[in-house]
Amino acid sequence: MDTLKVNIDVEACTISVFNNGRGIPIEMHTQEKMYIPELIFGHLLSSSNYDDDEKKLTGGRNGYGAKLTNIYSHEFTIDTADKNTKQKYTQTWTQNMSKISKAKITKNSKGEEYTRVSFRPDLTRFGMTRIDEDTVALLKKRVYDMAGTVKNIKVYLNDERLKIKNFKQYVDMYLDSAAAETTETSGAAQSKQTMIFEQVSDRWEVALAVSDGSFQQISFANSIATTKGGTHVTLITDQIAKNLITAIGKKNKGAAVKAAQIRNHMWIFVNALIENPTFDSQTKETMTLTVGKFGTKPVLSEEFMKKGTLVPSQCD
Repeated sequence: MDTLKVNIDVEACTISVFNNGRGIPIEMHTQEKMYIPELIFGHLLSSSNYDDDEKKLTGGRNGYGAKLTNIYSHEFTIDTADKNTKQKYTQTWTQNMSKISKAKITKNSKGEEYTRVSFRPDLTRFGMTRIDEDTVALLKKRVYDMAGTVKNIKVYLNDERLKIKNFKQYVDMYLDSAAAETTETSGAAQSKQTMIFEQVSDRWEVALAVSDGSFQQISFANSIATTKGGTHVTLITDQIAKNLITAIGKKNKGAAVKAAQIRNHMWIFVNALIENPTFDSQTKETMTLTVGKFGTKPVLSEEFMKKGTLVPSQCD
């Protein structure tokens, strides 16, 4: 996959998500006697990500996401292209997944691969009459999250390609926004925070800036926004805090700085790929997997740690 497109039409109350990754197999399921796309999107408990012995770097597990979208929609359409069977498949559900149209199967002579999900949410189920500004803002944020956390993809929002192309640029966006907000509040121009960034490995990216006096974190596990952090964030913050305590002790032998004090001045950004991550709930706000099961253990470089000594110097 190298392209992701999201379109949000507030007036028509429709949302569509497209990617050009491998299409869904367009063939009959041998046991269920129905096409696989219908099984995946129109029947609960029909996913395939249950084997804990298989190491996966995905986020979803039980296959509820798309199915619940279908259930909570007036209309839901799946459109996919399978280059192996050289077919395209389109099918629509209506009335909260209670009615299903006959699948339309056509030739895929160009050998395309993609999947597009389009839906018109049943807003009354959420006490809404329209897709409000807060909801639009949340949806747009998730699109930006994808642009910043998934490597080597082009991300489009309402047919316009986003300028964020990697995690470092994503972090820069946050720091630019923070500087602009502080400038507006104070009435005086504020410089952007200094950021220390490191691509620790192909599975870990970490950035550090100075917070406003309370711990802040922006983190992802397999591109899932862990808004409350978790074990992946704790692993990184503990490494940094331990190093800074050592550095401060060398400069000032009488200093008795605790990790919690240092942590309060950290603004941490973590983008991690974790094997079979676990979370505190279906909303996945906190990752709970123990460090020993991550699949990899990031070790921040000495260069990153040396640059990290700017944290206490700016927090005296």
